[in-house]
Amino acid sequence: MKKFFSVTDVDNLDRIVKEALELKANPYINETLGKYKTLGLVFLNPSLRTRLSTQKAATNLGMSVMVMNMDKDGWALETQDGVVMNGSTVEHIREAAAVMGEYCDILGLRSFPSLKDKEADYNEDLFNKFIKFCGVPVISLESATRHPLQSLTDLITITEHKKSIKPKVVLAWAPHVKALPQAVPNSFAEWMCKAQAENLVEFTIAHPAGYELNEEFTKGATITSNLKEALADADFVYVKNWSSYKEYGEVYPVDENWMMDNEKLELTNDAKIMHCLPVRRDLELSSEILDGPNSLVIKEASNRVWAAQVVLKRILEDLK
Repeated sequence: MKKFFSVTDVDNLDRIVKEALELKANPYINETLGKYKTLGLVFLNPSLRTRLSTQKAATNLGMSVMVMNMDKDGWALETQDGVVMNGSTVEHIREAAAVMGEYCDILGLRSFPSLKDKEADYNEDLFNKFIKFCGVPVISLESATRHPLQSLTDLITITEHKKSIKPKVVLAWAPHVKALPQAVPNSFAEWMCKAQAENLVEFTIAHPAGYELNEEFTKGATITSNLKEALADADFVYVKNWSSYKEYGEVYPVDENWMMDNEKLELTNDAKIMHCLPVRRDLELSSEILDGPNSLVIKEASNRVWAAQVVLKRILEDLK
């Protein structure tokens, strides 16, 4: 594995999930694999689970870890070529990424979208330039369009808790107080569509009209605006808010109640409820579910370590 940016960087989902669960059962089996190797974690935006889980995974592999909060500690980056840097930007991405590559054997990068310019966000210019100029493998810690470590975690969690060979998985839109990116739902849909193609799940997306995701990420999914219909016989319900893709970054009023609660849970096959966190209680998800027996959110967050560890392990093996 030379980079980890999307599901296309994984050839077999079942195999990588099994490998991650083997690491969960024996976390230190590769504790010398990363000896004398350094992981750089570069954050342009806040992080809790991604930061801590990736750092723990690297430590389990014997790596040293350096963390850089570019939004607070670093110079303002210029990403465009041919620009006279006489404004607010201080350092060009060409030099910044190249220097980081000199210090680190693997880089992890996290950056959120602007939600103002769809073309710029979906071009993933920042990530592509980091990959081009740093000279070392790059792991996405979330980008404008995807969050692959979270999606791998979600598949690990579903595999661990499924009660049937091919469970029904539903991605359900939820309310929020502000516009959120499409990165997590895009990525979850992309991974579940591939999992469905490999006969691992049956996948449905439910959202109100106007909240359609980019079709690039949803090919093969059953898509409906009828939440009750989607929840019927569901084994897992993944709850997440996102803003409009078509009218980029917009939030439309929704009259129906889309918050997942125990009443809606009764429509399912006693489904396990998932969310990437952080979650706004009693807005996106009811407290009765979060505090109840069907919630997987903490176990899901715990599995972030094994998703990061299996990706780092594969990259380290390719570096040898």
